[in-house]
Amino acid sequence: MEKRTLGKTGEQLSVVGFGGIVVMNESIESAKKIVAKAVERGINYFDVAPSYGDAEKKLGPALKPFRDDVFLACKTMERTREGAWRELHESLKRLQTDHFDLYQFHAVTTLEEVEQIFATGGAIEAFLKAREEDLIRYIGFSAHSEEAALAMLERFDFDTVLFPLNWASWLGKGFGQKLYEKAKERNMGILAIKALAKRRLKENEEKKWPKCWYHPVDSFEEASMALRFTLSLPVTAAVSPSHQEFLWWMCDIVENHGTSIREEEIETLKEKAKSLTPVFPLD
Repeated sequence: MEKRTLGKTGEQLSVVGFGGIVVMNESIESAKKIVAKAVERGINYFDVAPSYGDAEKKLGPALKPFRDDVFLACKTMERTREGAWRELHESLKRLQTDHFDLYQFHAVTTLEEVEQIFATGGAIEAFLKAREEDLIRYIGFSAHSEEAALAMLERFDFDTVLFPLNWASWLGKGFGQKLYEKAKERNMGILAIKALAKRRLKENEEKKWPKCWYHPVDSFEEASMALRFTLSLPVTAAVSPSHQEFLWWMCDIVENHGTSIREEEIETLKEKAKSLTPVFPLD
């Protein structure tokens, strides 16, 4: 598994990241097998959050034998100092670890949230205290809004950003391009989500993949172009969607097809994007 440097941190992460929702609703034994297989295939970057159902409870024991050899990222949607401090400790307990390698503000969407985070008594105070006490090593954020993400960058020297860098949204709407350039200028670690997203679900459309809130790629071939499009950008890693089938597809793609994409494949994706309603930007 190819590894890349995480911005100014110097950490080396696998280009495929393990999305914690993969083990949501799995048995403990099943979660252990999935995590062990992921580590065997070269994955050393794991990302999870309290909002992912019971994923933290399942990932904790599954990851315990490998904890010293992996990079573990977690998140919080709390925006106050008190709330973030409490949730950080709850996550540490559920994940059976004494620290997170990366702790992130999760799903920052509005400018009001940005103000809450950096206000007196805001969550940034908990993050800075946690870093001083070695409970976390690096500070980052995830966002679904480019406006909010750019505002976050103006307020703090973040180590990482976790953001949708997806072919349909990028090629169809230019979504993410401004954020990407700003993060690159600052030598931040750029982590991608939704690499395998294709379009929004239609009204009353039946989900083929229950843990996906969008319609993902329809085939391995499409997944290969989608993932290689994202990884052809100077991102560190792409986090897997919520079903293990996609995780193994991503491993197979990197191992057998690499991380570059041909110009004619980009043209194919551009044509596909014209007829889609991409997941982002959110209306």
